[in-house]
Amino acid sequence: MAKGHIITVIGAKGGQGKSQFAANLAFAYATEARMKVLFMDFDQRASGDQNFITGIKPKKTVRDIASFGGAIDPKSIIQFITPHPSGVNYISMPTDPNESDSIDSEGMGKTLKAATGLFPITIIDGGSELTPLTLKALEFSTMIFMVVTPDILALNQTKRMYSDLVTMLFPKDMIQVIVNQNQKGHPVTTEVIGKTIGKPVFAAVPKDEQTCVLALNQKKPAVLVAKGSAFSRGVIECVSKIQQKNILRTLEAIARPKDMGQAADSGGGASGGPVDPKSKNVWTDLKSRIHKALVDEMDLKKTDDSDPKAQVILREQTKKKVVEILGKEDTKSILKSREDMNRIVKEVLDEALGLGPLEDLLADKECSEIMVVGPNKIYYEHGGKIKKSDITFTNDRQVLNVIERIVAPIGRRIDEKTPYVDARLKDGSRVHAIIPPSAIDGCVITIRKFPEHRLTYKDFVKFGTLTQNMADFMRIAVEAHRNIIVSGGTGSGKTTLVNILGGFIQANERIITCEDSAELNFPQDHIVRLETRPPSLEGDGEIDIRCLVKQTLRMRPDRIVVGECRGGETLDMLQAMGTGHDGSMTTVHSNNPRECIGRIETLVQYAGAGLTPKAIREMIAAAVHIIIQQKRLDDGSRKITHITEIGGMQGDVVTLQDIYTFNQKDMDKNGKIIGEFQASGFIPKFIEILEKKGYNIPRGLFSNTPSAPVAQTPQSGPGNQGAPRPGGPAPGGKVPPKKPIKK
Repeated sequence: MAKGHIITVIGAKGGQGKSQFAANLAFAYATEARMKVLFMDFDQRASGDQNFITGIKPKKTVRDIASFGGAIDPKSIIQFITPHPSGVNYISMPTDPNESDSIDSEGMGKTLKAATGLFPITIIDGGSELTPLTLKALEFSTMIFMVVTPDILALNQTKRMYSDLVTMLFPKDMIQVIVNQNQKGHPVTTEVIGKTIGKPVFAAVPKDEQTCVLALNQKKPAVLVAKGSAFSRGVIECVSKIQQKNILRTLEAIARPKDMGQAADSGGGASGGPVDPKSKNVWTDLKSRIHKALVDEMDLKKTDDSDPKAQVILREQTKKKVVEILGKEDTKSILKSREDMNRIVKEVLDEALGLGPLEDLLADKECSEIMVVGPNKIYYEHGGKIKKSDITFTNDRQVLNVIERIVAPIGRRIDEKTPYVDARLKDGSRVHAIIPPSAIDGCVITIRKFPEHRLTYKDFVKFGTLTQNMADFMRIAVEAHRNIIVSGGTGSGKTTLVNILGGFIQANERIITCEDSAELNFPQDHIVRLETRPPSLEGDGEIDIRCLVKQTLRMRPDRIVVGECRGGETLDMLQAMGTGHDGSMTTVHSNNPRECIGRIETLVQYAGAGLTPKAIREMIAAAVHIIIQQKRLDDGSRKITHITEIGGMQGDVVTLQDIYTFNQKDMDKNGKIIGEFQASGFIPKFIEILEKKGYNIPRGLFSNTPSAPVAQTPQSGPGNQGAPRPGGPAPGGKVPPKKPIKK
């Protein structure tokens, strides 16, 4: 059997007789062309009208077949269709509007694909709105009939719908206009309709109220009730025209999208296969021409970026303009399918209004970092491994446009005088950019993405970054107001870990954060977030981290959290930690806890206070209690390799004692590192102090044997303020009697 065709009938306005035309078109095909016809009702706003028009009492509905989990074949489809003696097989819309609205449009795609192999003709009543279900039908259709009556309002709405369909890249030849209720002598003639819509009328069905009313009263299609009537003849002539001119076979070549795999080869993808360099250059050249024409015809910067509605309107207007420009280009050898058209329009819109090729990578939840080196090299981190993307920017100017689009809304600037910038995206992702002349190979962008949902210590335990015992110990340390430094290399997850530690802070404490670009996202309500500011064009007005740390001391903080210490602010941070702001946190770049001490010592000297090395080390030993070392291993996984307590000074040396370590043992055949977390057995000094205050902390927490769960305190966060702590002080400050730990 040859492949069948789908014709979808739509209307831009109710009351135009679209449903009656669709039903009669199906029955005309069955009776006149003697074809086996599938007729489906997709009109979700007129639930069950086709049951009345056809007089068929359906067994199942579109919702039933859309949710069917099995394969659609000649046997399985029988349970869903209701046959009519004329040869029409009917699947109705549910009569309950709630059921109609809950139809799985994606699930319907399987049925539509199977229908073309089971029936030579499928007629669909698509309704008068471009719902997801109707759009799914249009995607599988060979021909689209737009029904319109000689009415000015209906005509204007039909024109708008036609424009929307063209903007959605449905080929113009695929869309045909049917004039229903056509009257001789009416001022709105078929010529006027065709000129207004911008599309010649395919067929005109005469106005015949008597036949249409008679058919509805008898609950039968008009072509069965009065075959010789004007209305019936108009519908039958429409079928004859389609068959005589072989229109469906002609349209099939242009209307049906080609295989998605072939389309993907044309435009490339974040993780697709290799792209032919020659075709890639042709694709890029076409995008460049469209960009140039778009800039000449539209002002893309006139809309307020902070107004979402204005952005949506601008994107729609720009999309129509891009489609219009593409229509003037010779694209036959480049754009071989609707999918190719969709891809190039999306790429042009993303570069003109968004972040270009980075949009898809930003939307990929598995992608954790994006690195752009000039217009032709885009790398990304996926599963801890760095890969190269096949997608590229059109040119270096487009990369610079993306950088400017990122930094402008937050008041940052980038130019030849200051060719680098730190910024953030709306979702909080951190961005660093550097441009020529400092960047030799073109503009460079580095985006550190953050998870869509805030990670918790449970996620870290699940990922194998630490153990439950380690997480419990860190929570105890935070609640006990230990000063913590998170140490690690670039991309090791320091900021993410500080976010998790911040989640352990009690909800009734005042937290102040200081960062170069705001990344920390604590769950508490009482939090003050401060951010640095670069100098103005005149070179003044700069606010650095050190200035912010000094300001926090006047803001009555319970805890101070500095995003990263990389200069003289380290001295101010240590002074704050040692003068009544216990429980503060920061991050430092270093490879292990011992190197972290040396790194902090060096950073303090940047402050220019003239302190001796021994005095600095004494300050570190007094102020910092715990160092947590995070590391990204060779297999891309991230582990907490050390949790170390600072024990004070012994001579001129700061003493360190590991509490937990990660020991790498081997690597499996897949390149994954095999190792285990080990507790040293050392009991931190502050644990005894906590126990004197009434906390019950199992000593098994610091051994490598399974132990009783740690005495849980409620996880800090909004809504937990004042909650009682089992085994710890009650809200009123009274210490409950110490109880033995059951094991």
